Amino acid sequence: MIFGTEPALLSIRIRYLGPLFQRAMNKTKQCVHARGTYLLLCLSLFAGTSIAQSCDPLTLDSITDPGIYSVATLTESNGLRNGPDYAGATLYYPTNATPPFASIAMVPGFISFQSSIQDWGPFLASHGIVTMTIGTNSLFADPYDRRDALLDAIVTITEENTRSGSPLFGSLDLDKIAVGGWSMGGGGAQLAATADPTLKAVMALCPWLDTQTTAADLDHPVPVLIFSAENDVIAPPAAHADIHYDLTPETTSKLIFEIENADHEVANSPTGGQGYVGKIGLSWLKQFLLDDACYCPLLLDTPSVASNYLTNITCPDIPTRINDIAMDSHVSYQLYPSPCEGSININVARISERTTYEIRSVTGEKVSSGRVEARTTNIDVRDLPPGLYLMNVITDRASEQTKFIVL
Repeated sequence: MIFGTEPALLSIRIRYLGPLFQRAMNKTKQCVHARGTYLLLCLSLFAGTSIAQSCDPLTLDSITDPGIYSVATLTESNGLRNGPDYAGATLYYPTNATPPFASIAMVPGFISFQSSIQDWGPFLASHGIVTMTIGTNSLFADPYDRRDALLDAIVTITEENTRSGSPLFGSLDLDKIAVGGWSMGGGGAQLAATADPTLKAVMALCPWLDTQTTAADLDHPVPVLIFSAENDVIAPPAAHADIHYDLTPETTSKLIFEIENADHEVANSPTGGQGYVGKIGLSWLKQFLLDDACYCPLLLDTPSVASNYLTNITCPDIPTRINDIAMDSHVSYQLYPSPCEGSININVARISERTTYEIRSVTGEKVSSGRVEARTTNIDVRDLPPGLYLMNVITDRASEQTKFIVL
């Protein structure tokens, strides 16, 4: 039971190469008829041996504020749905990133306006995550009302994907939605995850829940990041954030980041904790909302401003240099030809009985998989639409990704 108090860098990845190249990949006719220019660019990027997944030079300190994308906003005056369970909304979205986009809805705390958390909107959107901040129907709304407000905000985000005239029409990945909130809003975000376990991530900013909360209220599988403040007198960590962490199941990925010498509002902006609030928050969403494993090790790097930092997550070994892969993973392989038509070959340096492959689209969908049974394996790709794909070759010790193109 919770004892309440009074409520008072750029990675070298294809998605960063710009909208012109992305449009070329996504349009089959352009790919075929403009083949000369397209292939020249493709071959310069992908020819030769495999390009293994590399997370260099990604570190916490390489995360910038703002990110690389320009940001625009939508409000109800632009046609955004007027949700009955919240009062007013601002939707921040990247204007020059490549869809589909993941998204997050965020709600403020007790006797607080939407503006109290709005700094998260442009920050996350500039890193490619659509972010909707909302107000509440009553400034005195309890965490359960704020839960309902977040769930209603998700309805609005979902409708933007099908609203005629929306700049986000057909651009949202509705399987990748997160929630967040501050103080009572943080409590509401946790409750929303319990109500909708299909959510992908939670960010609880100095969360507050009352004395009636039990483990059943926090029994959900949604990865949860909890920010807290060492000197918080409104939601003292020992009575709130720490108990959130303890009551969330051990089977759920979770992390608590307590910022030293900070107060209740330290996580209202990504600039809190000398900017580490935003860096950890973005890394959490990149890992669990966008499934970008490069950000996982960053979550194990305790920030210098932490007075308490605890997590149960583990990260796969991700090689940071191609030489590391050749020496350590026992996977290193060639993929050819790329671009390809009809079929593609995997040539594996070392093979075992458990060597397999997966082909995924750039949105993460698995489109093919199988066993690698010989040093050179031919894979039929005739059924794949033209575009960019990721080949992942996996052993019991490591995995290695390579980008390739189907014409």
